[in-house]
Amino acid sequence: MSTYTGATEIALALAVVKTLVLVVGTGITYFAFKAYRRTRQRALGMLACGFGLVTLGLVLAGMLYELLNVQLALGILLESLLVLAGFVVIAYSLYVQ
Repeated sequence: MSTYTGATEIALALAVVKTLVLVVGTGITYFAFKAYRRTRQRALGMLACGFGLVTLGLVLAGMLYELLNVQLALGILLESLLVLAGFVVIAYSLYVQ
């Protein structure tokens, strides 16, 4: 097996995993938002927002790198900042209750 084939397989696996993260994260965000709409509790709205930020962050680096030709390190930095912001919002939503 050549190095190129291994790199291609890893890239394919990464794309599959990131797609699954996007699908599951979007589902969690949707259900949290649906719970917010039903109850109108601010904490649930913030929880939905936090999960949305984390989900967006987890798929952003690869998308920026592949689609917009952004440097990988910059994409990972933006990804990490969104994930951090999402976790802060989630923690705050849990603390407010």
